[in-house]
Amino acid sequence: MTTPRSPSTAIDPPKESGLAWGASARRPISDPALIELRDVTVRFRDVRALDAVTLDVRTGERVALLGSNGSGKTTLLRVLHGLQRCEGERVLHVATKQAMVFQRPFLLRLSVWANMMIALWLAKVPAGERADLAHAALHRVGIADLRDRPARVLSLGQQQRLALARAWAVRPRLLFLDEPTASLDPGAKREVEALIEEFAAEGMTVVMSTHNLGQAKRLASRVVYLEGGRLIVDLPTDHFFNDRLPEEAALFLKGELHWT
Repeated sequence: MTTPRSPSTAIDPPKESGLAWGASARRPISDPALIELRDVTVRFRDVRALDAVTLDVRTGERVALLGSNGSGKTTLLRVLHGLQRCEGERVLHVATKQAMVFQRPFLLRLSVWANMMIALWLAKVPAGERADLAHAALHRVGIADLRDRPARVLSLGQQQRLALARAWAVRPRLLFLDEPTASLDPGAKREVEALIEEFAAEGMTVVMSTHNLGQAKRLASRVVYLEGGRLIVDLPTDHFFNDRLPEEAALFLKGELHWT
């Protein structure tokens, strides 16, 4: 395994330096890194979905990935989770159980209960433990009363809670969430956000993509801003929303498009 790089000590580097604005400078670094990317690039033919991204995720962090459509958020999540091939290095520092919840979770044309049990079977949970875990997980997210209902007739909010139940049941140390409240009504968003907060309080490290700035403020301890596949800003949440930022990120916060 390659020796982990030393964290940057520079604050607010100029854009031409090639470093992320504030990367590692104002984040606590006492907790161990769970996963690290070094100069990671992902190409889809002539398009660079990620362009030389260097990033680490540390124990206990709640990282929000911000950026417009096509900025590379979902691709970055997939690389972190090991689903996407890339150039560069992806280093998993410890044996870390992971789970990922997609924006539109895939549900089988079966009952809620069957979806839970099959997910636990795929996760190689011992047969004798599956029923108890499935029961506990459905109670944990508040849909135990829907266990016999076909999963695909659930509301979008209920489907997302089922997806979170499947993730929680395997007790991941690292949880990836791709736009977990997209297309949900305000009530369902609040319910899902509350579950994410509770999962983090239980000790899960969370990395989530979102377009919702308020959600990033409420849930994240750290914000990573991407544009055009490049990591532009990496700062603690309060610094991201209150400090001077590079033009791309500042325009994004104002709801304005940045044209190149």
